[in-house]
Amino acid sequence: MSQRSVERVVGRLVTDEAFREQFAEDPGAALRQMTECGVELTDLELRALASIDARVVERIAGSIDPRIQKICVHGKRS
Repeated sequence: MSQRSVERVVGRLVTDEAFREQFAEDPGAALRQMTECGVELTDLELRALASIDARVVERIAGSIDPRIQKICVHGKRS
């Protein structure tokens, strides 16, 4: 288990708008994308991360200074 990998996913969730949208639509696919890019997560970590409430992540992201946010320039997907 790698705490660093978990922190990387959580950090990306609160600072990357496009990733947050993808996670809200399909947490499993968003997390698979992270593992395909080399982030090592155990099955337990994947299940725990997939169970995060996307609404809570959105509220936390809203409280983060916009200067450290990665915004989605294409706007929200429909």
